[in-house]
Order: sequence, then C-alpha cells, then structure tokens
Amino acid sequence: MTTIRQMAATDWPQVERIFAAGIAGGEATFEVRTPTWNEFDAGKLPSPRLVATDDEGRVVGWAAASAVSTRHAYRGVIEHSVYVHPDHRGEGIGGQLLNAFVAAADEAGFWTIQSSIFPENTASLHLHERSGFRVIGTRERVAESQLGAHAGTWRDTVLVERRSTRNGTNHKP
Repeated sequence: MTTIRQMAATDWPQVERIFAAGIAGGEATFEVRTPTWNEFDAGKLPSPRLVATDDEGRVVGWAAASAVSTRHAYRGVIEHSVYVHPDHRGEGIGGQLLNAFVAAADEAGFWTIQSSIFPENTASLHLHERSGFRVIGTRERVAESQLGAHAGTWRDTVLVERRSTRNGTNHKP
C-alpha cells in the first residue's frame, strides 16, 4: 500500500536517487545532475512537497513545485515535477502522487499548476491528462539536451496546466 505524505529533509537521499534515475533516463528533465539538498530546498516551495512511500517506508516517488515567477500576478501559479522510482512505474503511484499534489496545491491556495514535459514522455502526458491537466501548447527547441540519446539535440516541451476549480475562480469577465 502506498502512503502519500509531506516530504522531510531526511527523505532526501531516497528522493535524490529517484531524481538521478529520471535524469539518467533522459526523458524527464533537462537537468544533468541532482541538486544538493540545500539547492533543492531553496528552489522548491515548502508545500506542496510530497513523497510516496511503500509498506516498508521506502520512498518510491516524489512531487514538488517552484513558483513560476516572483511577480505578484503569478503568485498562485506553480510549476511542478513528479518522479516515480523506475522499479515502481506502472503501479499507479504517479497518479496517486499527482492527485494528492493537486489536492495539496488547492489547499495551499494555488490556482494554476504547470509542467513542461518532453513530447516523447507519453506516460507523463497521459498521467497528467488523467489528473485534469490540459495541453496548452508546444515550446519548440527550448534547450539543447546534454545527456543520453538526445545529447546535442534541441528538445521541445509540451506545456500542460491544471486550473483549480477551487481557487482563482472569482474573476469577473
């Protein structure tokens, strides 16, 4: 049984291993190395920041977010990441983690959750679609990939977003 809970600093070694596996796979991120805990902690919002654990308490997935801008108008817009340990993909952990993340983001008052996903990462695109995200568009040639099969090639990303049904809905046309 999977348990979803707030990420703690003590989870970092397991979170970092999952992050490193995502980097090595070449379809999850432009990052070429994992950050230190201090870099990760400084770059991610304190909440929502979640881990999924198995029956033995091992971290099998994580989700965290960063603000998309320091401008006041974008204070309710975050960009998130979701990673699942390679040995646990296809078990529904990503969906549980993403749905819990969406609920926590709603609770924290965020009104838009975004992510940029490589178009080749169809599993992530389908996961996000099932969790209420929609495709906004494709950003072409965002950056040159430095690792794996795509090294030396410019990569596109698909921008997806989910608008809260709870926050940011009181606008007037």
